[in-house]
Amino acid sequence: MKMNATQVSYFTLSAYFDTGPFKYLYFMILTFLYILIICPNVSLIVIICMNRSLHEPMYLFLCSLFVNELYGSTGLFPFLLLQILSDIHTVSVHFCFLQIFCVYSYACVEFLNLAVMSYDRYLAICYPLQYNTHMTYNKVTALIALTWLYPFIVILIAVSLTSSLQLCGNIIDTIFCGNYSIFKLACSDTTVNNVYGLIITFLTVCIPLILILYTYMKILKVCFSGSKQTRQKAVSTCTPHLASLINFSLGCCLQILLNRSDVNTAPSVLNIFCHYTFLHASLCLIQ
Repeated sequence: MKMNATQVSYFTLSAYFDTGPFKYLYFMILTFLYILIICPNVSLIVIICMNRSLHEPMYLFLCSLFVNELYGSTGLFPFLLLQILSDIHTVSVHFCFLQIFCVYSYACVEFLNLAVMSYDRYLAICYPLQYNTHMTYNKVTALIALTWLYPFIVILIAVSLTSSLQLCGNIIDTIFCGNYSIFKLACSDTTVNNVYGLIITFLTVCIPLILILYTYMKILKVCFSGSKQTRQKAVSTCTPHLASLINFSLGCCLQILLNRSDVNTAPSVLNIFCHYTFLHASLCLIQ
């Protein structure tokens, strides 16, 4: 039951529960997963930056993807590790909105990065002779800048709209801060937030997915009409990207389902593990 509108200074994460001594085991598992994400990504970024022969569009887009993995993971995993060891599962309002910004902008950058990578593969396979003409250094720089600046701006606006809502409580039923969880606490009208959210979802998720599907339809057409060597090249360069897209999309869908279901009785570590197994499986597949 909702209370009257009140000034909220912190949120309580109700999805956590007392796991006793097992919390140290869960802490070690998540720490290992975090290290498994950080070390390979840092190594690959350094290799790409130091090796001039890898300063090609495909590797630069991959480097952007690896940086985003570091950004998204660092915006969430340290918080989860702290909450697992803590006896009181609270988070300040300001840090909660900062976390929402990090997680959502990470997801948007990931989708746009994958869309740009599919466009790059489309040019490389369908127009190999004109590839260097179309994919110039300036164009690569502009595409990478767009994949980062656009999500930062639109998510900043979304977070600003959410932070302006009047809230009737401070208990959220998740293991970390999410926009939808804050929505459910709102006493004021959320029409503007809902409309803006639908528009951003269409522009950030639907359009990139349409672009990816279109480019891969064209790639498949070239593969079926081309030589065996062309098909082998397409499979070797596109399979990791497609696997990354599928796994990341599954992770996003799973998180949406978890956000809209009752997770109060579900094991918090299972919640964490399921989501990030899907979300970061793309990392292993790309590497």
